[in-house]
Parts: sequence; structure tokens; C-alpha cells
Amino acid sequence: MAGRLPPTQFPRRFIKRTEVEKLTTLSTSEIYRRIAAGTFPAQVTLGPKSVAWIEAEVVAWCDSLAAQREVA
Repeated sequence: MAGRLPPTQFPRRFIKRTEVEKLTTLSTSEIYRRIAAGTFPAQVTLGPKSVAWIEAEVVAWCDSLAAQREVA
């Protein structure tokens, strides 16, 4: 986690799908596929036609994948 604050240290910040794609390099369809499989943080509904993700959850997901690589 070099240079990153632990997820609990992030201020609560909602990020839109394009930012999630930039952070993870996953496509839109892959993000939703992984949400359906329960392997990616689910989006939060902000309004009738608006969803976002909690940044700390997405960063924690990225960090958990990196940690798995380091163990293997």
C-alpha cells in the first residue's frame, strides 16, 4: 500500500463509473459482471438515474488483488 491511505482513512467520496474504469482498467460490462458474481463492490444509487461507487471500497478491492499477487 505504498503511498496510499488505508480505506478507512479516505473521506467518503462517491465516484462515477468512468472513474471506476480508470482505477481498475475493467470495462463497464466486466464491472457489472463482477458485481453480479459478488466479487466487486456494488454501486450506490444516488437517484432514479444515477449510481456511483464508494472510492474507498474500489481502492480496497484493487489493493486486495495486489495483495493476492504478493502472496502467490
